[in-house]
Amino acid sequence: MKVNINDIGGKIVKQDERYIVKDNTDLNNLIVSSTRLQSRKSTSGHSHAGQEEVYYFIEGTGKMELGDEMIKVEPGDVILIEDGVYHRVHAGMHEELYFVCVFDGSRHVEK
Repeated sequence: MKVNINDIGGKIVKQDERYIVKDNTDLNNLIVSSTRLQSRKSTSGHSHAGQEEVYYFIEGTGKMELGDEMIKVEPGDVILIEDGVYHRVHAGMHEELYFVCVFDGSRHVEK
């Protein structure tokens, strides 16, 4: 299956004044999620016990919190998030920040 990095398919799962988040759930074990984060806005910070994530930054600039660390991000950067590490993304002052992340889909399975 092929998708485009600028439109991963799927459906909108979150939308407010901060961002639009789309999840593609076509795979059995992984979710591919995209976020368009407005300038000067931040995602909700969170962590996932027992799970890792990969973030790939496509457009715009900003910063990413990883635990106690603050990392500048720009197009082409890939951030590997280790198991259980708190993470949050902050868009820059003047432009939207677009990124795609891949994570274990089992955390969305209804029990």
